[in-house]
Amino acid sequence: MDKDRLAGMAKQATGAVKEAAGKILGDAKLVAEGKSDAAVGKAQNVVGGVKDSLKETLEK
Repeated sequence: MDKDRLAGMAKQATGAVKEAAGKILGDAKLVAEGKSDAAVGKAQNVVGGVKDSLKETLEK
């Protein structure tokens, strides 16, 4: 598994926690930060997935 996939999953999890905390606390800025972090993490995870696919293809 590519390091980008791992970092992306971690960023998504952090974003989900921030978003949930923001909703509980009524902090719109924290909710927005959480959504942003989750989106960045998802994109990074996709990049890692593409890298993994390329590696697998090139190894064949």
